[in-house]
Amino acid sequence: MKKQIGQVIIFAFLFIISYQFLENPYSANYMEEWKTEAAFTTGSENSLLKSIKEKAESYEEKPIDAVIDRVWKAIPGYNGIKVDIQQSYKNMKKEGRFNEKKLVFKEVTPKVSLDDLEPSPIYKGNPKKEMVSFQINVAWGNEFIPEILKTLKKHDVKATFFLDGSWTKKNPRLAKMLVEEGHEIGNHAYSHPDLRRSSAKKIREEIQMTNEIIEATIDKTPKWFAPPSGSFNDNVVKIAHGFHMKTVLWTVDTVDWKSPNPDVMANNIIQKVHPGAMILMHPTESTAAGLEKMINGIEEKGLKIGTVSELLSEQRLPKID
Repeated sequence: MKKQIGQVIIFAFLFIISYQFLENPYSANYMEEWKTEAAFTTGSENSLLKSIKEKAESYEEKPIDAVIDRVWKAIPGYNGIKVDIQQSYKNMKKEGRFNEKKLVFKEVTPKVSLDDLEPSPIYKGNPKKEMVSFQINVAWGNEFIPEILKTLKKHDVKATFFLDGSWTKKNPRLAKMLVEEGHEIGNHAYSHPDLRRSSAKKIREEIQMTNEIIEATIDKTPKWFAPPSGSFNDNVVKIAHGFHMKTVLWTVDTVDWKSPNPDVMANNIIQKVHPGAMILMHPTESTAAGLEKMINGIEEKGLKIGTVSELLSEQRLPKID
């Protein structure tokens, strides 16, 4: 009985205040917010609010922390989700009943991110993320770049192109074209050296020279470093980290430099690809000819194709009904 009397007093008060501010749209909006907040703070929860709260836990997914795996090395985290009870209530209160389609979710970030880990190479994204990335290492193969760009544009796919510094210096127009098409640019060293056998001084020079040329050419600073031929050691990873770059390798290799049959190459990638995979390729004739089949096959498996930054971010992919 006391609870009912309290509710009557509260809503009578709200009615009087709302009437006083009726002609002021800003005050009216404020009062609407206030009334919603009151439902949360006065204990006057109606059945709808209770229903949302009771069901919220069943929709919750815990965030996944970034880790250094014994085999795969650094693996990024993945955001969790939880129901935004207040916003969901606002969405449903006019209808007055629970409607799953009107639930509002918010992402919950992990406690540990890639930036919190010790410098470590990255071979793949989080396996919970239904996405893969194309890593296209460019030190040669100019004649096939236009066809590759045309196919990527046709399918609205963005890739990460890792540019050799000396190539960028010789081909500034092509480098700018990649950026104009919306693709991401990474660092692939300057002269395609075997960095695992290089001195610390040589490693720094290769990375720094390439960064400087890329910045001067496209006015962007790379955040990812792909060692030529995948040749690296802990020293390479730590030096790249000193330039605020993370070292990335790959999960699946097209081996396109061996000039495989395009269909065979595409089928091999489609068979092996999985959530979180990073796919290595180069601007070769095989890749230019087999890229469309590869894209179609990957998307038929329900996987989205994005840049390395998109794949390795903690952000969740939107669900598609």
